[in-house]
Amino acid sequence: MLSAQEMDTATSERQIRADAGAGEQAFRKAISGIESTHGAYAAALSEQLLSLGLVLQSRGQHDEAVDLFKRGVHLARINDGLYSEQQIPLLQGQIASHIALGNYVAADERQHYMYRVQIRSMDNGQSLTMAFMQQANWQHNAYSLGLGPQGYTRIMNMWDLYRLALNDIIAREGETSPNLLPPLHGMLEAQYLISGYRWQDHSDSSGGDLGARQDLNRFSTYRAQSYQKGSAVITAIHDIELQREGEQGVATVQALIMLGDWQLWHDQRDAAWQTYQGALTELAERDDAQLQMDHLLGEPVALPNIAGVRPLPPAVDTAEANILLEFDVSARGRVVNLERLDENEAIDGKAHRLMRKLRKTKFRPRFEAGQPTETEKLVKAFNIE
Repeated sequence: MLSAQEMDTATSERQIRADAGAGEQAFRKAISGIESTHGAYAAALSEQLLSLGLVLQSRGQHDEAVDLFKRGVHLARINDGLYSEQQIPLLQGQIASHIALGNYVAADERQHYMYRVQIRSMDNGQSLTMAFMQQANWQHNAYSLGLGPQGYTRIMNMWDLYRLALNDIIAREGETSPNLLPPLHGMLEAQYLISGYRWQDHSDSSGGDLGARQDLNRFSTYRAQSYQKGSAVITAIHDIELQREGEQGVATVQALIMLGDWQLWHDQRDAAWQTYQGALTELAERDDAQLQMDHLLGEPVALPNIAGVRPLPPAVDTAEANILLEFDVSARGRVVNLERLDENEAIDGKAHRLMRKLRKTKFRPRFEAGQPTETEKLVKAFNIE
């Protein structure tokens, strides 16, 4: 027998479905009425097509939604101009449904076109900044999905777009605005990807293509400058947090740790230990010093420790795991004595690949009494599909 809460939930779900069905019929009726009165190319149709497409999209009917969004874009181009801003929400709907259907190549093409529309239709301001940010994020997604023959061009584009967003904000708000933090963090992600790019993991080849060779040469320059540029980005993050919170602020100290991580990841160990010591010195001035030291530097952390570029899958509770690993992390941040504790033979191949990746992963070691310290018998649980 259903509980009162379950009955209320079921009733709410039925009401939502009924409302969506009524909305669909209302939009279809409105579209039919506009077509009858003003013809198949009426300017008012685009808005109704968008609304109907969003209703269908919310119900998982993505194929029909894509067709509606496509028609809406076509009508907006006819009625409002080739690069009219009215196309943007329709294109966003198209992209979302293509992604839901797994049509990533089509989503990439639409994303590229939408960016062209945004650049031509938007004046300088927050909307244009968000367009840069959105396109930069898509370039990261496209890189992760392996779209296109030269993956390194995606991460160069990612860096360039976040930098455009940064410069746009600086022009409006100055060099210490907290609104600079999102593009700065995006730029740091890009630098981790640039400096960590491994040719053997990709099938990139410039062949006889002059443009591809030029991109390759440009990427080589980006790689050569990566350590310096990443350090400059983190310094900018630290300076903004310092102004906001002061030297002992948690975000300020986290920025110092971020710099130490960048240095350690590039095998600049002496510089990294010095930077971590600086972070510990700042924490020591706080009333909750030991609590924050334990929280920020009290256990080993895989590098890069940046959302979007972390090298390992997220750890889970042991009850949810199908792979259980035990290992030590040396005081220098190396994984040693790695052992597998589970006996799930059905996923041996995946477990071995994860173990190989773990052995190659650099860690920030834990700190104890102000010094990097070995951690023994660290257990991590993973759920690998």
